[in-house]
Amino acid sequence: MGLLTALRGAFARVGRATVFNLAGVPLQLLPLVLMTEPWLFIRDPNGLLEIQLAVYAPLLVIVYVVGALTAVQRRRFASLAGVDIPRLPVAQRRPTLRRAVNWLRAWATWRQVAYHLVVGPLMLWGTAVTAALWGWGAFAGTALVWMWGLPPEHQLKFLETSTESVYINASGIAALLIAAWLTPVLVRLDTRAALALLGPSRTEQLTRRVEDLTESRAGAVDAADAERRRIERDLHDGAQQRLVSLAVNLGIARATLTDLPDEARQVIDEAHREAKEAIDELNNLVRGLHPAVLDDRGLDAALSGIAARGPLPVRLRVDVPRRLAPTVEAVAYFTVSEALANITKHAPEATRADVTVEIHDGRLRVTVADDGPGGADPAHGSGLAGLARRAASVDGAFAISSPVGGPTVITVELPCAVSP
Repeated sequence: MGLLTALRGAFARVGRATVFNLAGVPLQLLPLVLMTEPWLFIRDPNGLLEIQLAVYAPLLVIVYVVGALTAVQRRRFASLAGVDIPRLPVAQRRPTLRRAVNWLRAWATWRQVAYHLVVGPLMLWGTAVTAALWGWGAFAGTALVWMWGLPPEHQLKFLETSTESVYINASGIAALLIAAWLTPVLVRLDTRAALALLGPSRTEQLTRRVEDLTESRAGAVDAADAERRRIERDLHDGAQQRLVSLAVNLGIARATLTDLPDEARQVIDEAHREAKEAIDELNNLVRGLHPAVLDDRGLDAALSGIAARGPLPVRLRVDVPRRLAPTVEAVAYFTVSEALANITKHAPEATRADVTVEIHDGRLRVTVADDGPGGADPAHGSGLAGLARRAASVDGAFAISSPVGGPTVITVELPCAVSP
């Protein structure tokens, strides 16, 4: 039972491979017909122009229809071999006069032409050989069977040459075995050539992969930023308002309930103070998630608030004439905020900081400098590493210069995406 199942599977695979090869014959034959057709009309070319016309005219026709030929081949591989050949951007559009130069200069176009003019005829030749082997095998491999259906006088002739009949039968069986082996080999060779010539090259695949990953990363960053905004709104409109209401009620109770014992008034006072502290902590948390002023008034106003709250003097210059994408503005805001926090924490000797935000060569450049002792190393601090990761999340660049003795200059360049 297992042997029969294996044989049925083998015959099914060979049958599918045979159908696949035969289905490619018209597509492989068409370019040959186009290349040889001019020579049927120009049988004795005696001029350079006629020779060039006979050679280049069919080639131009093949170049023009190569996209359609590739599309049909792609469907043949997908439906009969289960192989998905990725699409080529160049192959999706037929050339016009406006795009003729780019079409002819595209390496993908000539890779397709090479497949149809070189690989196609080779596969056609291989299919013809396998067809001949199948035909001879079917005829000669069954010679000892079908000869018994011949008239008696012909049967005697075959019996007189029984040795030759055995040789013919053996050659037929060998032809069947070779055809059964060669048929799927042709499919594999054709598939490899099609993937290499009809599909995108390795460089094109890597480029497309990078583009997909960049879009995916941008989507993840935007989703995270949107989630931070949602949390900020929920805290501001929910928990923060309830704490404010609680603090107001406690303040009213402390002002109106004057006849309470001192212990009760002390409890109300402590609860009122803790409620106000909780409100302040929640305000700082909300501001750290996503400052509302950044959405309302832009990057200049938001950074001005950071500079005003800092423990050391900050000289701020923002030269951004237009609103940028919310994600880019958020990264710039938190970059400045974290950089100033690092100065306060790791360079208490610093007396001032300079923050410059400007558009330079089509990118948003954020520069934070201080006059501290220097010596900052991103490899030995999570704060600087976090700044580098934050910049990289939007395809930005991070650089730091911090020689011993100062000054320390942090530069972050971000893509200058405009707000929709």
